Amino acid sequence: MNPYLDEDLVALGDHARRFAIDRIAPGFQERDKTRVLDRALMREMGAMGFIAPELPQAFGGQGLGCLAAGVVHEEIARADLSISYINLLASLNSQILSEHGRPEVVKPWLEKLVSGQALCAIALTEPRGGSDAGNLRLKVERRGDHYLINGEKTSISAADQADICVVFGRTGTAESAAHGVTALLVPMDAAGVTTRRFDCHGQRAIGRGSIFFENVRIPLDHRLGDENKGFVQVMRGFDFSRALIGLQVLAVARVALEETWDYVAQREAFGKPLSAFQGVSHPLADFDTQVEAARLLCLQALWLKDKGAPHSAEAAMCKWWAPKLAYDTVHQCLLMFGHGGYDRGPMEQRLRDVLGFQIGDGTAQIMKTIIARTRAGRAAVPA
Repeated sequence: MNPYLDEDLVALGDHARRFAIDRIAPGFQERDKTRVLDRALMREMGAMGFIAPELPQAFGGQGLGCLAAGVVHEEIARADLSISYINLLASLNSQILSEHGRPEVVKPWLEKLVSGQALCAIALTEPRGGSDAGNLRLKVERRGDHYLINGEKTSISAADQADICVVFGRTGTAESAAHGVTALLVPMDAAGVTTRRFDCHGQRAIGRGSIFFENVRIPLDHRLGDENKGFVQVMRGFDFSRALIGLQVLAVARVALEETWDYVAQREAFGKPLSAFQGVSHPLADFDTQVEAARLLCLQALWLKDKGAPHSAEAAMCKWWAPKLAYDTVHQCLLMFGHGGYDRGPMEQRLRDVLGFQIGDGTAQIMKTIIARTRAGRAAVPA
């Protein structure tokens, strides 16, 4: 029994797993080759209620809570981490839109996100820096009834595939740092928006790239939160996505472990199963233990969020520990398969896919600073 998952959540997870096995897993490797995100599959996920189930019913969701989102999220990630980005981006961005956007502007988009009819990116990182996210250069100028955007965002997930994007830009002075940043909802078909896709090592179906803004006009009512306070207000939602990312990568590690345990129990050497040798079974047991513990931490963070309790430290722990642990686990599993794991196939693709989360969405160093500030106080851990 899991202390955080009741019978309804377990049933929801079983339902999502059956769908993931039948509809998502078969195209796992092909999507990596073609680098094409399956929009029809995304609509199927929406029709099944698997996208942002935590969103309130008033915005098209089911109001099931953040734990429900996590349960679905990890089952989709087991089958294909890139496809689970649909869930991650929808949950993060729908929270931002529903809490900080004008209902008449964001509600139609939220309904499309939940139904799988649209994909929303989030554009924070810029060419000159990622971790110092409050020190932005993208210029946002207020001109009468609209904002004018000029500049570049880079390393943006789904940059060339998104229909809309939450964009952070500078409306205040450079000296105002995070307190001079404004968030806007930008349709990706707006005049002046162009994109360039990278050739990334992993997560190739969802992809990453740059977004260029040249005199892009966005109405004032597309602002998310208050002017000059977008970073401070909107970034609070990242605790949710950090816990989801933990479950996302650990789901990959869990399925890798399951396959490896089965393999070493069947493969023989010197007249015994490989699992009979402690040099094989003990490393797997070590990783299995840590993965189970990390998963509980991620579920705890979502449980705390559902309860309205502080969870920034727990979410940061999920974000720095789980991606590294998942990579190390899959790496060990790959080695157990020998050349069969090293050859192009599910295991090496999983290794490539989970690696990216040690870079994006907040590095381990930033996450550990958040933990330290939570525990010791911000004044005791200066920037």
